[in-house]
Amino acid sequence: MVSATAFGAASDEEIEALRQQLALVSERLDALAVENAELRRAQQESAVAKPVASDSWPDRVRLDGDFRYRYERIDPEGSDTRKRNRIRARFNVKADVSDDVEVGFGLATGGDDPVSTNQTLGGGGSSKDVALNLAYANWEALDGLHLIGGKFKNPLYRVGKQALLWDGDWTPEGFALTYERDWYFVNAIGTFLESDTRSGNDSFSWGAQFGATGEFAGVRIKGGLAYYSIPTRGETTTFGDPSDPGDYFGNTAVQADGQPCGTVAGESCVYLYDYLLTQIFAEAAFDLGGWPATVFADYVNNGDASENDTGWTLGTRLGQAKDRGQFQFSYLYAEKQADAMLGLLTDSDFAGGGSDNSGHFFKVDYGVSKNWTIGAQYFINETGVSSGQKRDYNRLMLDAQWKWK
Repeated sequence: MVSATAFGAASDEEIEALRQQLALVSERLDALAVENAELRRAQQESAVAKPVASDSWPDRVRLDGDFRYRYERIDPEGSDTRKRNRIRARFNVKADVSDDVEVGFGLATGGDDPVSTNQTLGGGGSSKDVALNLAYANWEALDGLHLIGGKFKNPLYRVGKQALLWDGDWTPEGFALTYERDWYFVNAIGTFLESDTRSGNDSFSWGAQFGATGEFAGVRIKGGLAYYSIPTRGETTTFGDPSDPGDYFGNTAVQADGQPCGTVAGESCVYLYDYLLTQIFAEAAFDLGGWPATVFADYVNNGDASENDTGWTLGTRLGQAKDRGQFQFSYLYAEKQADAMLGLLTDSDFAGGGSDNSGHFFKVDYGVSKNWTIGAQYFINETGVSSGQKRDYNRLMLDAQWKWK
């Protein structure tokens, strides 16, 4: 029989052994906890360092474009009616080369016309021209501040998306700055109408807009002021034949002897004025019976011209044609005196393009499905309003357009 003393001694030894084993287990658990923490930290650091799916090149490259088919009927007073079928196709690639830099590249149909990417069908099915339409870098230097260089989409704000000063197809070449905060915005541009000094008419133009936005009683207001300096006085046209008065697009041009351009056939001409433009613009957007509506106004004056120096437009837009079954209706009236703006860059469709014209514009669009619209545009215009040689100009355009991105 085991004595009580021996039993007590054995129990003490066993208890001490258990205590030592528990201490070893506790130390091992503490070591495992440290190892697990280090492993989790290493995994987190690896996850940060390793590019995620959104950082891969395919996810940083975006494609977009559009295709439009158009039928036109043009009825200018004193000339034969003209009918033609035209297409426009544009394809753009944009890549985020870093968190704050976007590089873009775009091609478009058409030739070298700075305000049109339309291509007329014909020539027995001949191949059509495709040209460089965009090539730029856009750096977001600060939150909301973008610096752009190259050939880029026009950053200047156009109320109602109308083209009193700038045609929608014009892609400036040079530099731009855009800055937008909650209630105000600034857009500035420096562009080369001609950058090659060997041409003899190289010039650098610049301009800036300052605008503000706000909402009052459910009406969203956006408006601003702008100034543009386009030095053309004494220079030949940068696009077209310098001896052809039509290639000054409504602006006043003279020969070396001061006579109107075209007085002596084949003699080179120059612009009579610079285009030092002051612009005031505003638009108001609101709901009208469940339809989105916009009214807008734009005014410009050329401070260098002694006469025929003013242009303006008033217009409205009702509805939207973004999805199936939606309609959008647009109307505007515009007057563009001969030297109110640079005729080369204004709307190429209104009155056949250029300045020295006035009239009405009507448009209706219908959404066949998302990203597919059909529409009709009609112009009732007059040309030669400043020169006193007024002629009617009517134009019908029927469009089908598809967009993708």
